[in-house]
Amino acid sequence: MSAEELAEISQKLQGGTMRAAVYRGPGQVSVERVPIPEVGDGEMLVRIYACGVCGTDLKKIEHGLVPPPRVFGHEMAGVVAKAGKGVTKFKVGDRVVAHHHVPCGACFYCRRRLFSQCEFYRRTGTTAGFEPAGGGFAEFIRVMDWIVDAGVVRIPDHASYEEASFLEPLNTCLRAVDIAEVLPGEVVVIYGQGPVGLMMMQAAAVEGARVVGLDFIDARLDVARELGAAAAFNPQRDDVKAEIAKLTEGRGADLAIVAAANPQAVGEAQKITRRGGRVMLFAQTVPGEQIPVDAGAICMEEKKLIGSYSASVDRQDKAAELVFSGKVDVKRLISHRLPLESLMEGIGIALHPTDQSLKVVIQP
Repeated sequence: MSAEELAEISQKLQGGTMRAAVYRGPGQVSVERVPIPEVGDGEMLVRIYACGVCGTDLKKIEHGLVPPPRVFGHEMAGVVAKAGKGVTKFKVGDRVVAHHHVPCGACFYCRRRLFSQCEFYRRTGTTAGFEPAGGGFAEFIRVMDWIVDAGVVRIPDHASYEEASFLEPLNTCLRAVDIAEVLPGEVVVIYGQGPVGLMMMQAAAVEGARVVGLDFIDARLDVARELGAAAAFNPQRDDVKAEIAKLTEGRGADLAIVAAANPQAVGEAQKITRRGGRVMLFAQTVPGEQIPVDAGAICMEEKKLIGSYSASVDRQDKAAELVFSGKVDVKRLISHRLPLESLMEGIGIALHPTDQSLKVVIQP
């Protein structure tokens, strides 16, 4: 960490308060001055320098899925500003990524590697104050002891905070690829080539799959091809089923991943997968959401319908290796870098994508 960063952190700590984007109700976020969180034994205070805008936070803010007040943001990277008594793995000045969830590792679900279903995992372990909700849309976060123990990753000197902020979302993609049991040579179709879809595409390609990207925005299809997609199509213009048939000797895709929050995409994904193929839901995260499915295809054609949600502690190292080595190109995904005061602008950009927008990164 530079001397300038250390001086900046020291000055902010002396003030006792920090800027934070506080969620106050559906569609309402305001930048306020709030107390810098206190840290206890085994905990750390981290100065945040980059935090990605994530779709799950967007849904919570837009639809008011949780009660206010909270400070969202969980794709975050920064510098250790304080280390509580007993912290030995990290020290002040270390550049780190802090995950906001860590499973217990011992329960029924953890023994089956269903970490996101672990009750302990659902406890958020980072906060900028109020009810813990990540906290990355603030200048500082408190990292609780169990996250310090198992959910913090050191950033190598050559990597930027922006790149490091992609570890958590890439982890979710790696988990989905693992659950879907992607095999080398399989044809994998990904609905949606936004930031998550493009990471998912690269994650599947790392496993040796031939990946096809689908999106309504042609500029995103260009990025997909640039980053390694075997093909990319616009469903509004192209006959996707026919194009996939050409790639698979008429069978259909081995796997379709729905990384777009479009309910109609699920039924379309079933149509383009082969008999015995798989359809994975990845973006359907609103409780009670109903989707149209072909039950006959699931039964008679043995097409599997599966889901994947959130990150997994046992994929932290792989996510870090792929990002920090450049094997998964995350820098190419950043389209907007905005200050904390422009968070609502960033949310608007993410909610209404254009051919000029991909990932929005907030720099508190």
